[in-house]
Amino acid sequence: MRKFCLAIIVLLTAGATAWAGKDLDLKTAIGGVFYAEQLSGVRPLNDGESYARVSADRKRIVRYSFKTGEEVGTILDLTKTRGTQLNGFGDYTFAPDESRILLQTNAKSIYRHSKTAEYYVYTVANNTIEPLSKGGPQQEPLFSPDGNQVAFVRDNNLFLVKLLFNNSESQITEDGKFNYVLNGIPDWVYEEEFSYSRAFDFSADGQMLAWVRFDESEVPMYEMQMFKGLNPAYEENASYPHDYNYKYPVAGENNSKVKVLTYDIKSHATREMAVPMDSDGYIPRIKFTDTPDQLAIMTLNRHQNRLDIYMGNARSTVCKLILSETDERYIKEKAYEQLRFVGNNFVMQSDRSGQSQLYWYSTTGQLIKQITNQPMEVVEFYGVDPQRKTFYYTAKDGTPTRTAVFASSLDGKTRKLSSEAGTNSATFSKSMQYFINVYSNLTTPPVTTLRNNTGKVLKTLIDNQKLRECVATYNMPQKELFTFTTSEGVELNGWIMKPADFDPNKKYPVVMHQYSGPGSQSVNDTWGVGGSGAGGSYEAYLCSQGIICVSVDGRGTGGRGRDFEKCTYQHLGQLESKDQVEAALWLGKQQYVDKDNIAIWGWSYGGFNTLMSMSEGRPVFKCGVAVAPPTSWHYYDTVYTERYMRTPKENSDYEDNAITRVGQLHGNLLICHGLADDNVHVRNTYEYTEALVQADKQFEMQLYTNRNHSIYGGNTRNHLFTRITEFFLRNLK
Repeated sequence: MRKFCLAIIVLLTAGATAWAGKDLDLKTAIGGVFYAEQLSGVRPLNDGESYARVSADRKRIVRYSFKTGEEVGTILDLTKTRGTQLNGFGDYTFAPDESRILLQTNAKSIYRHSKTAEYYVYTVANNTIEPLSKGGPQQEPLFSPDGNQVAFVRDNNLFLVKLLFNNSESQITEDGKFNYVLNGIPDWVYEEEFSYSRAFDFSADGQMLAWVRFDESEVPMYEMQMFKGLNPAYEENASYPHDYNYKYPVAGENNSKVKVLTYDIKSHATREMAVPMDSDGYIPRIKFTDTPDQLAIMTLNRHQNRLDIYMGNARSTVCKLILSETDERYIKEKAYEQLRFVGNNFVMQSDRSGQSQLYWYSTTGQLIKQITNQPMEVVEFYGVDPQRKTFYYTAKDGTPTRTAVFASSLDGKTRKLSSEAGTNSATFSKSMQYFINVYSNLTTPPVTTLRNNTGKVLKTLIDNQKLRECVATYNMPQKELFTFTTSEGVELNGWIMKPADFDPNKKYPVVMHQYSGPGSQSVNDTWGVGGSGAGGSYEAYLCSQGIICVSVDGRGTGGRGRDFEKCTYQHLGQLESKDQVEAALWLGKQQYVDKDNIAIWGWSYGGFNTLMSMSEGRPVFKCGVAVAPPTSWHYYDTVYTERYMRTPKENSDYEDNAITRVGQLHGNLLICHGLADDNVHVRNTYEYTEALVQADKQFEMQLYTNRNHSIYGGNTRNHLFTRITEFFLRNLK
């Protein structure tokens, strides 16, 4: 849930000159008019000098130069291939040696990351396309290191295709079964909270496969009712709805039992790795190193405050503990998400020093050096140039609201590679000699440039000038960053958008949007890639209606070090709601704010904190909107909830939640939820509204048939935002 973002809502439109043109209407604001152009689908290629992208018609894969950004060749052209004829494809994956390409077609989403699809193999040498398998759709196909084999999952079982033997297909596991056993793909809670969809890997020599087996037979079931609906319509539910049942462990309940298995491709021998982990522990990642048979296995205890890294021999099954990382609260996900193996070494990200930094280890577990010693958080690790012993990454740059691209070497030298102040991100070439930089700030839409690894700009690829010109035709407000100090002495960051015709002598109503979840950030010096709720065009529309829009990152949010982020441990919602109330009180003291007309809203964790803030005890909010909110941590999943709260038996603060606070609810409330939300179940809203009824609290509710946590499809998103907007305009008088 911490990763949830409103990906379909339009981007930020702050920064244009006030009263430049026409007024903004709601459909335009949420209809995609202000999307920024981006360089999508970039795949750096092995030569270190070029990258690949798909053509707009999805029929070609084109090679571009990292030096010039110019097209320098065609890798695949569907109009000229032999064998199976395709009209187009979605995603694509190169074999490690780029001799073959997997082409994805007919993809169908399952949960947040997982999907099934029909894959085809394109062989570069003979310009031929053929099906990967004729046995049905596949999941998570993966090339072997030499590109001659592909492993994939079908119906929870692992399969192997040998491309040099007429695509000979063999089934490796037989026990896979929906809602019972998964081989090589994670169960729902692992996929959602550990953020991955493949749980298998090839050894460096391609002779072994390793995978995680998930036994979810003892995990409790959750049932969602699915209706016929519209756009899309499910005709199988025309006479009666049906129940979709899947395994979902709520806090304190059983998780899947996990173990690691290996398969010898030549001998067909299957073995279980002897990992000395806790019986109720997790395996968030496995990864073969560059040494054949050497398998890295990462485990977490159930509290997720101890990360153990084992090096195992895939044939002998013996595992040796090489590193144990502990924290008195919890280990951040970056520790295993960003773990990279390079030869006989690996890079690990840790906040053990108080700030998230990078560390360089040998595969025996010896700490060689702390790579970074930034005064602020490292955000994203991109890779290492092993010859020059230089590491490339982004980190916070002088303030939690800005990021820059950096290079650090083992000799202690650090260089900043992006000079523009704002938000920067990078995609590096395989050689680490070039990178594509994307930069924006409050007043600058994303600018995409090619640079060498000293930071020198070689070419501007996208400047989004057309977007600038489009924005200039509307009356757009300016977004500004600010800080203030709460009554408890905590300094918080925020942004504010005022109407384009702002008059400091008038008093305006305020709509506050927040997310507030652990490690999240809504306040950044950026053009607003987070979309609505990050200072986007929806907020600009509200400003056109005479409303000031504000967002404040309270305690528990990211970018400000370990202690600021983890201070909400074991009492989620308590400090976060205090800080939103403090923000409203501070706003109410500003001469241009109508303190009696302040609203708050949020989605997912932001919906939870909306309810907690409206029930904090200080009646500062006139109204609020909670979209898809978890209302009690008793109802949310094990991995996320217990990471921050431990189990219900261990922590009495589970009983301080939105439901138990209903008696203190102040202000008019609109609560919205999708009936097919597999993440935050509609149960949360049903139980909360029942508590409101029994407490004699009136409210408004909007439900959406067959819609998941993102609440979209057909006219759904337009309907949702129209409903929210009408609620605000009606209440903020």
